[in-house]
Amino acid sequence: MEPPPLSSLQEEGEEGPTVEDSSVFSAAVVPPRPATHHSLHKYAPLDWSAYFDEERRVAIPDTDNVFNAYTTGSEGPVVFCLHGGGYSGLSFALAASQMKDKARVVAMDLRGHGKSTTNDDLDLSIETLTNDVIAVIRTMYGDLPPAIILVGHSMGGSVAIHVAARKEIRNLHGLVVVDVVEGTAMASLVHMQKILANRAQHFPSIEKAIEWSVKGGPLRNIESARVSIPSTLKYDESRECYTYRTPLEQTEKYWKGWYEGLSDKFLSCPVQKILLLAGTDRLDRALTIGQMQGKFQMVVIRHTGHAIQEDVPEEFASHILKFISRNKIGPNGVEIPGLIKKWQQ
Repeated sequence: MEPPPLSSLQEEGEEGPTVEDSSVFSAAVVPPRPATHHSLHKYAPLDWSAYFDEERRVAIPDTDNVFNAYTTGSEGPVVFCLHGGGYSGLSFALAASQMKDKARVVAMDLRGHGKSTTNDDLDLSIETLTNDVIAVIRTMYGDLPPAIILVGHSMGGSVAIHVAARKEIRNLHGLVVVDVVEGTAMASLVHMQKILANRAQHFPSIEKAIEWSVKGGPLRNIESARVSIPSTLKYDESRECYTYRTPLEQTEKYWKGWYEGLSDKFLSCPVQKILLLAGTDRLDRALTIGQMQGKFQMVVIRHTGHAIQEDVPEEFASHILKFISRNKIGPNGVEIPGLIKKWQQ
């Protein structure tokens, strides 16, 4: 299906076309889109350096894989962020800038996304993605990592759960899963190809891609789109336009593996857990029972689309920092005030 011509984008105040609702790509209930106007300056790209301190190239030993990671902050535990399918590490840019005074934030580009380069960018199997994240953490921190909280959005939420369930990361103290529930995600898989096909596919400029992302695409926050969208694009020389860096439609054989059995695996992870949901996503049976038993905390965030960390970064960051504080997670692990005082005497 051909995308609508860019000239058909609505005038200011008109309702733009929307991506079909799905827990994988969009929230069931979305807020009004921001008013837009014709000034391309409003949609000009913003550089990552306004939000992160450093861009690191993490080369995995004995492989051809080099992962891009954005880092900021110098104190507190590490908040290690994993983005959703088709996004990039810069999806967490605005939230990172809100957390960097109290935590060290790392947001990597997963395989096939952003600036990461691997021996097979189309291998988005859950096993490969999980192995990649474990390898990046080990390469960055060695055998004695600081306290780590894994944060994963959508597909990245699945990866975070699988990493935590493997129990191979030392000093892992928290798991934050953002807007993905197994039951809803599995039910939406039959619609994913249609959702992908209905996106605008080609853009004459990066500014037009940013404009579409907030008028008809998945985002609601123009500033976040200006930071994150450029890293999700590549230039198509043959068509002389921009298109998507990650061809998600070619990875269909891996989709089921992202979400199958996710609820039980989430509940089995031996760390403190919180589930952040956009709107009123339904919990499946396993999660409903788990929540009743107090196995994890759940927060429903209103007035946001699927990408909570982009649409409401201040609120998102606040929930992460409260989670760290509530569970007393310090730079090296859980801190027990009484014991700390005794050690200091």
